[in-house]
Amino acid sequence: MPDKDELARRRHEKLVERLESLMRASLKPEYQGYYGQLVLSGDDLAEMGELKDVRRAAREAGHRLGWKPATRLVGDRLFVLDEREVPEEIQQLAENAAAEAMDRARREHP
Repeated sequence: MPDKDELARRRHEKLVERLESLMRASLKPEYQGYYGQLVLSGDDLAEMGELKDVRRAAREAGHRLGWKPATRLVGDRLFVLDEREVPEEIQQLAENAAAEAMDRARREHP
């Protein structure tokens, strides 16, 4: 039977893999891996375990994706963000997409 440390290591690795998968799924291909973010609800956090362990696993998952990961707890939600500097061409693409979305919203809800 595995010892307690081995079980904790396996649990941590499973959590890192789960978070990495969620983080990867949140990425938009056109942004080439930039503008990554993941928002975990209070229910998500309760299911995943201790906050300090989830934060540690999220940072590790972010590093695996090449992010400069940061975690922020706001209310009962945990935000995992990529704080890398974004190349200008990708930033421009994101700004254009945001402007188009705002224009659509104004036309739909005058």
